[in-house]
Amino acid sequence: MTRVFNFSAGPAALPEPVLRQAAEEMLDWHGTGCGVMEMSHRGKEFMSIIERAESDLRELMAIPHNYRVLFLQGGATQQFAQIPMNLLAGGSADYLVTGAWSQKAYKEAQRIAAGGPVSYTNL
Repeated sequence: MTRVFNFSAGPAALPEPVLRQAAEEMLDWHGTGCGVMEMSHRGKEFMSIIERAESDLRELMAIPHNYRVLFLQGGATQQFAQIPMNLLAGGSADYLVTGAWSQKAYKEAQRIAAGGPVSYTNL
C-alpha cells in the first residue's frame, strides 16, 4: 500500500507505528477488554487517559497550574462562537478582517452579539 501524506489544514499524516498502536488499542485499551471509544468517560481507565493528556500538554506548552485546560470537540468554526460567547458579555469587540477565516469569525461574533457593538476593519 502506498501511503498518502495530507498537507492540508486540519488532520495530517501520522507515523505508521502510531497508527498501528492506535489500531491495536481500538479493540483493547491496555487489557481492559474494550477500546477507548467504548469506555465510560467517567471510568477510571478513561480518567487516567485524560489526566495523562493534560499533564503532557501542560509540560509541552508550559501551561501554569492556575490555568484550566479544556478538551473540547469542534474546530475553528466552533471557536468562532465560543470566543464571543465567553468574552463579549456586555462588552464590545473589534475584528481585523484579513481573509475568509477572520470574516467567518466576525460574522459569528455579530450573531452572538445580536446587534451589539462588534466592529471590524477590512484589510
